[in-house]
Amino acid sequence: MTNTILLERYIEKSGYKKSFIAKQIGLKSAYGLARKINNKSEFKATEIGILCSLLKIGAKDKDAIFFSLKVD
Repeated sequence: MTNTILLERYIEKSGYKKSFIAKQIGLKSAYGLARKINNKSEFKATEIGILCSLLKIGAKDKDAIFFSLKVD
């Protein structure tokens, strides 16, 4: 499960628009990204890797964001 709150903080901090981030991970729209952020669909491993590079997410927060047992 994705920790929505923590991921949203990284997105806000980056200054990137969600439509830009969506395109970087191979999605057609910000809507597709929103579905993944809100746990309606899952992130693929390749998408997680790109997001971590793009948003400068370290290993500790990577696990906390993308492999959370609790959804925030």
